[in-house]
Amino acid sequence: MLFEPQARYLNPLQTMAPTGERILVVEDDPDISELIAREALEPLGYEVTIVGLAATAIDEALENPPDLIIANLDLPDLGGNDLLTAMSSQGVTAPTVMIARRGDEHRAIQAFRLGAADVLLWPARDAEVVRVVERAIQPTRSRRIRRQLYQQLEAAQERLQRRDADLGAIVAISRALSSGAEQPALLDRLLGIALQISGADVAWLTLRDDKTRDFVLRAQRNLPAAWARKTNQPLDDGLSSTVARSGRALTIHGLPLEGFKAAALGKSAAVLPVKVRGQVLGVLIVLRKADVEFDRLSQALLEVVADFAAISLLNHGMLRGLEVASAAARRAETNRKSVLETVQASIDALRAIQSGEVGELTQDQKTAVHGVRVSLERSLRAAEKTRETE
Repeated sequence: MLFEPQARYLNPLQTMAPTGERILVVEDDPDISELIAREALEPLGYEVTIVGLAATAIDEALENPPDLIIANLDLPDLGGNDLLTAMSSQGVTAPTVMIARRGDEHRAIQAFRLGAADVLLWPARDAEVVRVVERAIQPTRSRRIRRQLYQQLEAAQERLQRRDADLGAIVAISRALSSGAEQPALLDRLLGIALQISGADVAWLTLRDDKTRDFVLRAQRNLPAAWARKTNQPLDDGLSSTVARSGRALTIHGLPLEGFKAAALGKSAAVLPVKVRGQVLGVLIVLRKADVEFDRLSQALLEVVADFAAISLLNHGMLRGLEVASAAARRAETNRKSVLETVQASIDALRAIQSGEVGELTQDQKTAVHGVRVSLERSLRAAEKTRETE
């Protein structure tokens, strides 16, 4: 061996979490490679690959680019400085630490000129190996951290933009609710928003039939033709009835979903009840083809969509109620006009009788006719006065 065993001591760097950074060691002396890899670097979480030849090192670096290369200046097939040149010409950008024997510093200086990041003078303790490696790998680590932070920032910005779009869509549908849009078009828009905010692939809405109590398919997005043909017909997807019984939202994916017919369409589902005055009148279902569970934010936004669907149903029911009441009022007005016209005709007929147009009446007959006429005129005036005050 080229060094004497040294007493081990606690190195503060060895308290670091595993790095996952890859280091390629090019060294044909097993004693040196053992200390570098097994004793110094692997305990810190580095992934170390050891090769003994420069040619093998070039192939390995090209196939699995390392974060750092440690190479001996004296290799059997190629000198360390020549290895530096070869790596550079092949496009390998990982920093390289050269191992040089003490007293061979002039060659180490030449290695620096050829682009070496640092030199490890041998023999060396494991703590010294760690210090040199940490110093040489730090620029690469910093670049990777900056790249990761930039990617995280981009992802966060993308999420914010997506949520802004989701909220904008929700605001738009809330305006549509108050605009009196036709219910089929409104439900279709709701399903489009449900797909947008959840990243789902398929969505449909079932409503409970008042008479049969079956769940009927009222709106859908991206359902296969065999399912879509059931629009306005009962649809047994298994999920609607399950959520209707519990009255609570359900997220299900993977193996548990396979017990439902909807599993033929995807591997992850979010199912939300559409409630009006505490009663489940419908169910909103969105499905992802991938086995990816819906996160809490997606669930919360889907609950808003389900609430909008409930408002749509309530508005539609109120509108129908108003239409029924309006029709009833029109019928009542028509009937009242008919009655009033009939009463007026009767009064006119009595006037004609009183005037003698149809023949002379006895005094008793005149008195009776006059009483009936006065009573009818009084009723007519009361009816007209009531209509004026309504």
